[in-house]
Amino acid sequence: MTETPATRAPAFTTRGLTKVYGEGHSAVHALRGVDLEIPDGEIVVLLGPSGSGKSTLLNIIGGLDRGTEGTVQFHDKILSDMTNTELTRYRREHVGFVFQFYNLMPSLTAHENVELVTEIANNPLDPDEALALVGLKERTDHFPAQLSGGEQQRVAIARAIAKQPDVLFCDEPTGALDSATGRSVLKVLADVNERLGSTVMMVTHNANTAAMADRVIHFADGAIRDVVLNKTRRSPEEIEW
Repeated sequence: MTETPATRAPAFTTRGLTKVYGEGHSAVHALRGVDLEIPDGEIVVLLGPSGSGKSTLLNIIGGLDRGTEGTVQFHDKILSDMTNTELTRYRREHVGFVFQFYNLMPSLTAHENVELVTEIANNPLDPDEALALVGLKERTDHFPAQLSGGEQQRVAIARAIAKQPDVLFCDEPTGALDSATGRSVLKVLADVNERLGSTVMMVTHNANTAAMADRVIHFADGAIRDVVLNKTRRSPEEIEW
């Protein structure tokens, strides 16, 4: 039987998730009681203006930050109850991150940048295999300065997927790219979802990107305003910029 969103187990469940920065009159409520379920294996796009809470949510369920109140669950693991050491293990064993800025080591080749992650992973891909997955088979020995912006972002994606993560978190992964390069990066993310079965969660300002997702979550003022399920996903090549 083909799994649908209704039959897949949730990868993430949040209940009453709140995040407050500061105290008193200067307190900033980044998240206001977010209740959410994300099924395994979906592509999820989080949309909303700057300051709406979407990146804060990504950081908390990615184990980079903690909520002020509420619970966060990944499969059978309660992230909100974990120690810092346990959160580090969670990130190492289950999570890959891709950010707007590539954070590559300039003195290392593409192969060596990816290899850094495989040395601490339990069941890693070969670095060259990961680079081949993102279309950089012929660029493994190049340094970041010898690569275009899109190629550097694809190295960053290869680095993230080399440990075969259950979840790939992407925060504005195409924000610094032109339309053609951005579409090629989105295609890589769709391929990762298809080939590795990883859940992909992506924060973006580009509303058109929503067309490639299974689920689109609209944020405003620290809360979910709407959740839209797409009956069919459009290919990244069809997305307008």
